[in-house]
Amino acid sequence: MNKSKIMFALLLGLVLGACSSSDDDNNIDNSTNVAYTETSQSEAPVWQVDWTNNQERPDWTDPDVSAYEGWTIMKARIEEALLPFISKDDMMALFVNGELRGLAKPAVTLSGELTGSFLMKIYGNETEMETVNMTLQYYNHTLKHIFTLSDRITLDSDVTIGIDEDYVPVFTSGSAKYPAQKTVIVEPLLAKAGLTPVSGNRVGAFVGDECRGTALLSASGNTSLVIFGRIAGESVTLKYYDAATGKLYTIPDVVKM
Repeated sequence: MNKSKIMFALLLGLVLGACSSSDDDNNIDNSTNVAYTETSQSEAPVWQVDWTNNQERPDWTDPDVSAYEGWTIMKARIEEALLPFISKDDMMALFVNGELRGLAKPAVTLSGELTGSFLMKIYGNETEMETVNMTLQYYNHTLKHIFTLSDRITLDSDVTIGIDEDYVPVFTSGSAKYPAQKTVIVEPLLAKAGLTPVSGNRVGAFVGDECRGTALLSASGNTSLVIFGRIAGESVTLKYYDAATGKLYTIPDVVKM
């Protein structure tokens, strides 16, 4: 097998926007308490981010394989948040320095069922230790959304991706609809409002009525919540549902994007 020295070990770094969190990252004002409102709700709320967008299908075409001396294989599995929306009309493409080097459609079983994976053959002429601009794009036909993960990386040699272990690109961190992301730790925000976090309860981040992120509180007391934003400076409201009491707590303007 003639594999090019353009291999993609550092594709695993193509995840944008996830930041470590502290009180400063959360924009928590520790000098004053945060007010909240309380309502009763007998059923647990169903919150989810709306990933639908309005982008046109890209006109990606297969690369001219005669222009390259080598190739490698990448197998990528779609993350859980986007898996319900996968369809046979989806596409995934990999670009190196803006040039399309690989194109794939969803893999299917012998019975015709979608597996949630993409198996891509990627072509190139680069040598090891050469630095390139690499972009992985995923077009979801159901959502009409092109997700993009990009980085400037130094290529390794003779490596396949996702064959021996799962490779799951976090495409939601490269959303065209929500280009800004912020990661916060939930428990300090609830404590600041005088609420007691309980493991297994759900929290949601909202801008207006639009859900921008959800998480279940972990037993560790260090729950990360990724908030997806349209523009910098948006004011985020946190909602916390206590399943044991049936109470929904709303904490307005608790985070700034």
